[in-house]
Amino acid sequence: MGIRTTGTGTKQPLELAREVLQIEARAVEALAQRLDASFNRAVEIILQCRGRVVVSGMGKSGHIGSKIAATLASTGTPAFFMHPAEASHGDLGMIIRDDVVIALSNSGESDELLAILPLLKRMGAKLISITGNPKSSLAREADVHLDAHVDQEACPLGLSPTASTTAALALGDALAVTVLDMRGFSAEDFARSHPGGQLGRRLLLHVSDIMRQGDAIPTVKQDAGLSAGLLEMSRKGLGMTAIVDETGKPVGIFTDGDLRRAFEQGINVGDTTMREVMHANPLSILPSQLAVDAVECMEKKKITSLLVVDQQGTLVGALNMHDLLIAKVV
Repeated sequence: MGIRTTGTGTKQPLELAREVLQIEARAVEALAQRLDASFNRAVEIILQCRGRVVVSGMGKSGHIGSKIAATLASTGTPAFFMHPAEASHGDLGMIIRDDVVIALSNSGESDELLAILPLLKRMGAKLISITGNPKSSLAREADVHLDAHVDQEACPLGLSPTASTTAALALGDALAVTVLDMRGFSAEDFARSHPGGQLGRRLLLHVSDIMRQGDAIPTVKQDAGLSAGLLEMSRKGLGMTAIVDETGKPVGIFTDGDLRRAFEQGINVGDTTMREVMHANPLSILPSQLAVDAVECMEKKKITSLLVVDQQGTLVGALNMHDLLIAKVV
């Protein structure tokens, strides 16, 4: 069944949707070609900011500004959004001389923004404007103006902000990412701003945070009987046991899979030592490595358990995929 429409347009939904995306894509591409030294100056102002970056805009520009502020804040630049209408009623007190203000307005003539410009100037805060009109009041009064002009909106009526808001958002992202790179902001820094999400867990959790330690590590000596190894595996519940030498260094590993293969080969449990059935030179990881490194190692080698050793090669821990699942690293 086709989609029924009640509008006056003659285009089919998919045709119109593709046209919208193409118009917005062209707007962003044109924006990339239009970047000049003003962008470098805006980046420099933000990097030199000793206060916060305050982003402001009315209507749809305000929604875009709110997202830009959030992106800046999560990538190492202290930032927040201030509603320009509320600024005239007390919120302007949130801004200090050391701050940088990024003001968004497609027309560059938003009354609410223009009303606070004299106060911002008197205060001494730097102003970066993002508008679609380089000759507008906001563009002229700014320390730096970034041109986000678009040739047409994607709205068939040419009224709803669409391509213009996409361009402004893309320009804000370009600012945030460039500043991020110039600061040397790392993935670990990003994770510290997102400790509650999966990304934070993947980048902040180390093997030492998850691994089984001490008596929880299943271990037996090389000359121990297979029955002793099975008992150790059962007690510790990791689906494997490490085989260690007299110095505590792992020389082998024995897993549930090895046990199945041993039974298939008819091995006598009572007459077999761990040395005879273990896998020698087991894979291991350092406790200082990221937990996500353990996941990648297990997936690449198609194993479910991993031994943890210190710099001297001594066994200090063990973990399996279930531990990583519980920690929500996977």
